Amino acid sequence: MASFKLTVRNGPKVTRDSFDSLAEAMVALRSHSERIRAEADLSEVSMIRTYEPGDLVKARLEISTGGPFRSRDAGLDVMGDGELVAFRGGVFRKEISAERGDAAYDAVERALGGQAGRERDG
Repeated sequence: MASFKLTVRNGPKVTRDSFDSLAEAMVALRSHSERIRAEADLSEVSMIRTYEPGDLVKARLEISTGGPFRSRDAGLDVMGDGELVAFRGGVFRKEISAERGDAAYDAVERALGGQAGRERDG
């Protein structure tokens, strides 16, 4: 049974994949997010106020590690301007700070107990 599930929500389209290892799930997360970032940026939206592309979530990619009660969840929001914002948590999300380059991917991996966290903490 696969222990890592990747859910990709890109607009109205939702896909789910299962992986046996965190490394495989992270490769798929990176691949999907880079493909989405390569698509055209979102335009600003004017409703009651104006929302710039960086204020809008274009896609959400989330890796979960188990059932409803013992799951660890973390992922990325691909913003309308292509920026990646790492988060942890399922229903209650908390942004994970990431400062440079691949830091958003590293932050997700650390939140799920992966190698990136062990290399820096150990």
